[in-house]
Amino acid sequence: MKNILVTGGLGYIGSHTVIELIAHGYNPVIIDDLSNTSLDVLKKLEEISAQSIKFYQADVNSETELTRIFSESDIHAVIHFAAFKAVGESVNEPLKYYRNNIGGLISLLQVMKSFEVKNIVFSSSCTVYGEPDHSPVDELAQIKKANSPYGNTKQIGEEILSDCQFLNTVALRYFNPIGAHASAKIGELPLGVPNNLVPFITQTAAGIREKITVFGNDYNTKDGTCVRDYIHVVDLANAHVKALDYIRQHPDNHFEVFNIGTGNGLTVLEIIQAFERVNQLKLNYTIGGRRAGDVEKVWADNQKADTVLGWKANIGLDEMVRSAWAWQQQLQ
Repeated sequence: MKNILVTGGLGYIGSHTVIELIAHGYNPVIIDDLSNTSLDVLKKLEEISAQSIKFYQADVNSETELTRIFSESDIHAVIHFAAFKAVGESVNEPLKYYRNNIGGLISLLQVMKSFEVKNIVFSSSCTVYGEPDHSPVDELAQIKKANSPYGNTKQIGEEILSDCQFLNTVALRYFNPIGAHASAKIGELPLGVPNNLVPFITQTAAGIREKITVFGNDYNTKDGTCVRDYIHVVDLANAHVKALDYIRQHPDNHFEVFNIGTGNGLTVLEIIQAFERVNQLKLNYTIGGRRAGDVEKVWADNQKADTVLGWKANIGLDEMVRSAWAWQQQLQ
């Protein structure tokens, strides 16, 4: 059973990926600094998987801590989630994002090199495409100037990984993960005010937030609100298992990128309306001004992931918003 180091493994996407790794015969080793999660997630992961999971509370920026972790475990590959990810916050605090997202990656790669670990799955983002000329966008699309420092850290991260010839890298360009595990034991729970749409929707439905602000309704889209490709987090988690399988089957492949989305674009208002319909609730929302760093519309051409990785999204929108609300309800 191969040990997979999962940085940020108690976060939203990381925690769901840990469950899928275990289900497919991998042994996850988690590192997380708990800056945007809690130890309670580890307990839930062990409940779902019915096994104990090796965990280190540590910072990926610390080569000393990483060296200790690598020396105590025979790491076969790394899945690197640990990064700050709020577009709006990155516009306001760019240095925080460059220090953590770029510095943490470099520290991790230094230690991987010293331990001769070359396999890495990198948590990238569709933000690398900036404002694309057209959608659906495929992996050959021009990489434009990022709309935010967060997006730029993902562009730079990919460039660093591509430049490191000792690595065997798969970079997964996520679109917009939403939803929660079927058990409702894990889901998206940002500390403080949510930056993503669906946690804001569920917290508003639960009465935690007074209302949802839709950032702009004057975009060139069907209803004037931004268009994104929303994907169930469990489908996204499964893409990481496929990426590890691919790395094992192609040990001499240096750098490969894949879009991970459904291939369908939905507006912000369509997500709100789907949540209301499926969960039979009425949401309080208002229209506000545009938000700095937001792209007008982007959704995935995911044919490469389908044909090369053998991966595709299977879970529909109704289950995305139903599971998100089930997760929120059990938190009450």
